Amino acid sequence: MDIVIESAEIIDVRFPTSKSLDGSDAMTPDPDYSAAYVILKTNLTDLEGHGFTFTIGRGNEICTVAIQAILPLVIGKKLKSITDDMASFWWSIVGESQLRWLGPEKGVIHLAAGAVINAVWDLWAKREKKPLWKLIADMDSETMLSCVNFSYLTDVITRKEAKEILQKNEGTKQKRIEYLLKHGYPAYTTSAGWLGYSDEKIIKLCKEAMAEGWTHIKMKVGADINEDMRRADIIRKEIGEKVRLMMDANQKWDVGTAIENINKLAKFNPYWIEEPTSPDDVLGHLAISKAVHPIKLASGEHCQNRVMFKQFMQSKAIGFCQIDSCRVAGVNEILSILLMAAKFNIPVCPHAGGVGLCELVQHLAMIDFISISGTMENRIIEYVDHLHEHFVDPVTIKNGCYMPPVMPGYSSEMKAESLQQYQYPLGEIWSEEHTHKSQDA
Repeated sequence: MDIVIESAEIIDVRFPTSKSLDGSDAMTPDPDYSAAYVILKTNLTDLEGHGFTFTIGRGNEICTVAIQAILPLVIGKKLKSITDDMASFWWSIVGESQLRWLGPEKGVIHLAAGAVINAVWDLWAKREKKPLWKLIADMDSETMLSCVNFSYLTDVITRKEAKEILQKNEGTKQKRIEYLLKHGYPAYTTSAGWLGYSDEKIIKLCKEAMAEGWTHIKMKVGADINEDMRRADIIRKEIGEKVRLMMDANQKWDVGTAIENINKLAKFNPYWIEEPTSPDDVLGHLAISKAVHPIKLASGEHCQNRVMFKQFMQSKAIGFCQIDSCRVAGVNEILSILLMAAKFNIPVCPHAGGVGLCELVQHLAMIDFISISGTMENRIIEYVDHLHEHFVDPVTIKNGCYMPPVMPGYSSEMKAESLQQYQYPLGEIWSEEHTHKSQDA
């Protein structure tokens, strides 16, 4: 029976994380973790595709409107017509002439495209009764490449080169799958180092992280260099020298300030400095990278498309590639970025600081390990201990590692009750918020 995408539901979902300062950093002191969420409904009542893009509150409604503008390109299509030529389907959305004018391939329209495309991948994986990572791991090189659009990338990687990368690892995939199922994929925690946390809370969370076996911890910097150094000293003394400490400036500094501040923070032996300046400034990252060597820079969570990733990699401006499952236009674009990272031998360490991002990026890192790079060397996935309880298939962490999801799909489906309670502005949680604010006023 042909599966047809017949309709869709769009939901503005927001969680009031600003109350506890979860997610707070130098540029976003009061985020409300949010998702512009889409459900693709088919002619089978028990088969839906769920996807979303991540925001931090105000403006989430703009993403939902952008999703609405994209849906006519999907509604009415047979799933098989999409999956038979995934690269062409991807371009039919990203390259659509009128919508493209709003980007191209950047901003709200690209975020919305990611939500819709992720929902299609979730639908496909559920149809095949496989978790997304297994759906793609089971593909041969030709099938995987049929999902990738190489436009604007052929000066650094051709389809032929990409095929060679995939074929090199094709015969040993099963060994890596077995390793993942037994040991999982290594992670690092950001939950101990949010900028808005008190010293007491940071110390408590560091102790808990150490007790749970975490070997990599990330802290936020960028508010004030003296305060950054004071907090870094507290964390380093608490975790010791054997645990790797990463630092994230969240785009706060100009190039010169970044160089000056990173050299001051060097005494705390940071494993990387993340987003030290504007996420669009390739040459700025390159200048910083040269000036602070051997400390490496990490970036990618706000990198708007594969072309930006291409420039960061080919210029050697970053030492770690931080893909984000929702910033670019879905799994197809992620695959092209993973292939470039493999060619340039740049470790991929996915960003996951946000609602649902942990659930999604675990699949992407596992695909990279199984089918593309074939290694975990210097590779870790970010883990943030927030809001997993709202997902049907939440992440499982054991001994500081992500264990492979087993449920069919992209792990993107939120529980129906969570969607109802946290829908903005009429959900139960937000109705109570507005009532309290009215009473306080």
